[in-house]
Amino acid sequence: MATVRYDDELKDLARDMRRSGMSVSQIANALGGRPESTVRGWVAGIPAPEWTRRPRSKDAERDEARVLRREGRTYDEIAARLNVSKSSVSLWTRDLPHPVPRDGATEAQIAGLRRYFELRREQISELRLRTVGDAAAQLGAPTDRDLLIAGTVAYWAEGSKSKPWRVSERVVFTNSDPAMILLFLRYLRALGVEDARRRFRVAIHSTADVPAAVKFWSGVVDVAEPDFQRPTLKRHVLRPGRHNMGADYRGCLVVGVLRSADLYRRIEGMWGAVTSDVGSTLNERSRVV
Repeated sequence: MATVRYDDELKDLARDMRRSGMSVSQIANALGGRPESTVRGWVAGIPAPEWTRRPRSKDAERDEARVLRREGRTYDEIAARLNVSKSSVSLWTRDLPHPVPRDGATEAQIAGLRRYFELRREQISELRLRTVGDAAAQLGAPTDRDLLIAGTVAYWAEGSKSKPWRVSERVVFTNSDPAMILLFLRYLRALGVEDARRRFRVAIHSTADVPAAVKFWSGVVDVAEPDFQRPTLKRHVLRPGRHNMGADYRGCLVVGVLRSADLYRRIEGMWGAVTSDVGSTLNERSRVV
């Protein structure tokens, strides 16, 4: 009980010190190094001394900055006039509309900037097309071996694969890019897979235009719509701000192959051949580690 009375006495003393204008750290030191968290609890409810409070925002400058911004002043002009930082001006006025140019000189400057960036975009576009064209010419038309390598890599990146915990040697390829789908179909033909063994199914969100998507993919693979399997509808809630939605959203096409266990093993073997050097490099690095 003596300890309780002692703490109560310290609490009363701390509150008196607070009323006299002392800070929490000053009170804690005066009481023999008591924890500041304890002192804060003791003096709760007593207003802090005016001298310990942080200076308030520059209300007058903020109001003046908003007036100047509505008049069409720039951040630089407002900051110079009020002797404040540009970042403060931005914070105070960021909800206000961008000022309209006030004179012909400013309008001319903006027009010049627009012309510059339009020209810059044209130059970048021309450079991009030239680079793409040069790269295509460097590669040239793919050989049969190139097609086997490209198709194997594409499948191992986008196709279904057997797992130790879920053994399933089935060839199923899913993609939203029509070019990738056509590459995979060429790959199947190169491997001797008959068209009759192929199966097609659209996977798409339930909120999309499913019939339009089926019609689109039917045209891509040149297979009649009635020959498609029933679509797989995704019913989860889409993330806000997702871009690949709207009229051009076609979902993914799922290409399956019947009786494909042997085909899967062949693909797996070709993948092993493609990555044989990579595997040896990884083994060497793992031994070093």
